[in-house]
Formats: sequence, structure tokens, C-alpha cells
Amino acid sequence: MSFTSTAAAPRTTTAEGTDPQWWRQAAVYQIYPRSFADADGNGIGDLRGITSRVGYLQDLGVDAVWLSPFYPSALADGGYDVDDYRDVDPKIGTLEDFDTMISGLHSAGIRLIVDIVPNHTSDRHEWFREALKAPKGSPARDRYIFRDGLGEAGEQPPSDWTSIFGGPAWTRITEPDGTPGQWFLHSFAKEQPDLNWHNREVHEDFLRTLRFWSDRGVDGFRVDVAHGLSKDLPANLPSQAELDATPKDGAHPIWDRDEVHEIYREWREVFNEYNPPKIGVAEAWVDSARRPKYASAEGLGQAFNFDLLEASFEAEAFRETVAFNLELAAKSGSSSTWVLSNHDVVRHATRYGLPAKADGEEKAGTNWLLNGGASPELQAETGLRRARAASLFELALPGSAYLYQGEELGLHEVAEIPDADRQDPTFFRSPGSSVGRDGCRVPLPWSSEGASFGFGPQDAHLPQPDWFSGHSVQAQDTAEDSTLNMYRRALALRRELQGEDTLEWIELPGAEGSSTEVLAFRRPGGWICVTNFGEQAVPLPAGEVLVSSQPLRSEVLPGETTVWLREH
Repeated sequence: MSFTSTAAAPRTTTAEGTDPQWWRQAAVYQIYPRSFADADGNGIGDLRGITSRVGYLQDLGVDAVWLSPFYPSALADGGYDVDDYRDVDPKIGTLEDFDTMISGLHSAGIRLIVDIVPNHTSDRHEWFREALKAPKGSPARDRYIFRDGLGEAGEQPPSDWTSIFGGPAWTRITEPDGTPGQWFLHSFAKEQPDLNWHNREVHEDFLRTLRFWSDRGVDGFRVDVAHGLSKDLPANLPSQAELDATPKDGAHPIWDRDEVHEIYREWREVFNEYNPPKIGVAEAWVDSARRPKYASAEGLGQAFNFDLLEASFEAEAFRETVAFNLELAAKSGSSSTWVLSNHDVVRHATRYGLPAKADGEEKAGTNWLLNGGASPELQAETGLRRARAASLFELALPGSAYLYQGEELGLHEVAEIPDADRQDPTFFRSPGSSVGRDGCRVPLPWSSEGASFGFGPQDAHLPQPDWFSGHSVQAQDTAEDSTLNMYRRALALRRELQGEDTLEWIELPGAEGSSTEVLAFRRPGGWICVTNFGEQAVPLPAGEVLVSSQPLRSEVLPGETTVWLREH
């Protein structure tokens, strides 16, 4: 698939000769900036902190960084409540710091993908402040979704809809004259009013934003809630029960409407103004059959596939997930994306250490946190062993691998966060059903000692547990069998061995009786990946061992272990 523009001569923003298909099999490292590295000592990670760690990222061997929101924000939702899409939060840097950071990354051969949040702004955005001062029916209010309330005086919300974070999805404003007024829709927190994408001004402003960051050298965009932009609300709104029962087939009032792809066709025209074209990746929680539309060459180019993240640690589940998603990628002409952890879910080193649950391992992690996170049912060693095996499996697959900061250190979810220190709005809005996502967003440990384990000169904005000392970069840097060095070896080999983005499933001789627990596939170039999902060791295939998720002490493949081999 090619993203060559047919418009005017494209602008070159990276070195001449850069492969326009670089993203197809890239290893992308997600940085949650407030928790990566703190250079100025205010307890919050910043852009200068990222710049100071470019050498670490280069040694790790990643191809690109995905930077979570860094825009001005009140942090009502960890930065996904954006005050200004074309600036940097003063608490984490300046535009000059951004330019220095991207220059450092590009000099190290690392590209940059930035988060963009088009479903909603923050309630501090200049547009929303203007809407609060403007009268009902004004152009300022038309940029958002305002409705009159129900009841004699409009005292009831327009519908009984609930937000993703819990609680009502409508909030009433006070009119400029001080009287109770209209209600605005917010699919998430009340500080995140939804935009009205029927308004042409909204389209044009985001096109300006895409060009603003592209002109600064950004290589692509991760699109938050990509399936939620286009909405078509009838005059008489359905109930929440009716909304939940409405099929998401392209005509749902809120989610995954077909018209959303008109927006991304406009974005693709902007992406193709550059040489090489910019890449987009959709965060779209949609039916798998509808995912290829987001990943098409006429749209964003890629779409997140969360199926591996949600799959149980079982050979059959992993094989079915991979086979199905490679078929979807072929339909879109894109490459698949593989994810095991991110800033929204319980870390996979913890999930894999919990007893499997019928409703999925991610749900099991959420329930474990609700129960205090210290129950004996968590088998930390098992979780880390499985996480290492799953990570090597993921990195061997054709397609892009999206890694979350700290997974290369084998970090578990931090459960022991006092309620007074929590920051995630889901904790406050969903009492009894969620403790939020703070546990995967705790700042990284760089050293084994110090106030914040090397994160910065002072304490970090979320408390770090004592066990971070043994998981720090310093503790693992020279340990041959550390998780960090396993990732380093695997990422270096991935670049060396990478060929066409295809695989061939193979059956291994000598694995009789264990075939349901062992997966093996061959990649172009004569190397194979073998994963033993069972607990019992099986014979190790012939070949030169390149990297293994666990030490190999004999001619067998231990249980819950992945190995890469070069065939003789």
C-alpha cells in the first residue's frame, strides 16, 4: 500500500529517501509523558526529561515513540482534556522543548507519533469558554452538542445517558444571565465536552492542528476515540437501554458511524501533503469486521488491534487472534498492530499472574485491584514469566508492535496507591466498580535508590512502591537475563531479521501430545518463533537459539517460554 499524494508537490520533513512504509513493522514505544522522566524536579515528567533519555530509547531499539497528550490541560483525564491543541502544557515544557525533543529523537533514528484528541476538548478550551458566554443557538455553542433539558423548566437532562467514566453524560450550564440553562454532552468526564463534527469550523481547526505538528516534524498521529467523532442525535433521544441495544453497524447515533470516514479522508489529504506521508493509527473500539475502514489507505492507515491484549494466555486463543487479525490487515491493505499493555489497562505482567476468568483477563485485573490488589491469588513470578513469553511472541509477529513504557522492565501494576493520591477520574466517578488506571501510570524507576528512583530530583506525582528498586533500569542494565536486556536483544534481532510482513504456521516434530500448548511460526528469512504455553517442558526444535524469554539449560523448551531460532 502506498500513501503517495496526487496533490501538489509534497513537503519533505524527514531525511530524503526515508521509507514511506516504515510504520508497517515498526516497534513503537508509548510514553506517558508525565510519568517517564522529570528533568525540572516538579514531580511531573516533562519533555526535557524525554530528551535526556533518548539514548536509552536508542539502545532499547525502538523505531518510534508514541507520545501521549502533552498539551495544556487541567488533567481531569490525564491530559486527554485538552485546553489548546497547538501548544505544550507549561508544567511539562514549551514548544522549544518539543522541537529539541523531536530533533533528538530524529537524530537517533526514532520517529514520533503524537496523540490527538478530536472527540472532545476540555472545558477550559477557548471555544467552550466562549460557548458559555454566548446565547443559546449561537455559532459558539454550535461547535459543541448543546440541548435543552426535559421537564417544565428544563431541569432534567435531555436523556438518561451515562458517560464512559460513570455518572450522567449531560451537564447543565449556567447562562450568562445567571439562570439555569442548556445541557452539554460529554461522553467521558464533564470536563470533556464533545465536539460537534457537523460544524465545518471544527473540521478546519483540526486540519490546522495536523499541519501545525506535521510542520514541526511529527511523523504521525494516534487518534483518540477515533470511532466517536461523528454523531447524529435525533430530536427525541433514545434511552440508555435503547442506545445500548442499537446495533453498531454504521448508523448508531454515537459510535462508529459511517460518516466518520469522511473526516479521515480529509485528514489523509493533509497527511499526503508531506514526504513521506504522515501515518495515522486509530483507537477505535469497534466490531472487528469494521476495523479495516479505519486502517485503509484512504483513511488513517492503521488501527489498533486490542485482541491480543484481551486474549487468555493459551495457545489456541493466541493463534486464533493472530490468524484473524492478519486476515483483517489483508482486507485493509495495512499491517496489523499488536498491543499487550497501555496506559488504560492493567499491566500484562500482572494480568497473566491472575487466575483466568471467564470474562477475560483484563476484567480479572480490574477485579483484583478492587479487592485491594494484595490477595494471594496473584502469582507474580508466573505473571512475569508469561509476560516475557508473550512479549517475545508479539515482537516476532508481522506488523507493528506497540510497547508501553515500563513493560521492558517487567513492571507489575501498582495496586497500593492511597485513595488520597489517586488521579484517574474513573476512580471518583465509578465507586465500587473501578479504582482507575493510576496503577499503570506510576512514574518509571530509573535507579535503585533516591526519592523517586531516578525519575526526578523530588518525589513523583504518584507514589512508587519499594519493590521498584529491583525493577529499575539500573538494576537490570547489566543483568544478562533481565527483562530489559531480553527486550534489547529481541528488538535488535527484529530489525536484523525483519522481512515481508507474513508468517507461516508450522507443526514441530517431537511435540506430540503437547501440540495444543505449543505454537510455532516461520518468518521470511529462515527464522522461527516457538512458544510453549503449557507448564511442562517440550523438546527444543533444532536451530541456532537467538533469544529466549527464559534461560535454556538443556535441549528442552521450558513451560511458558518463547524462543526465536535460526533454522539450520
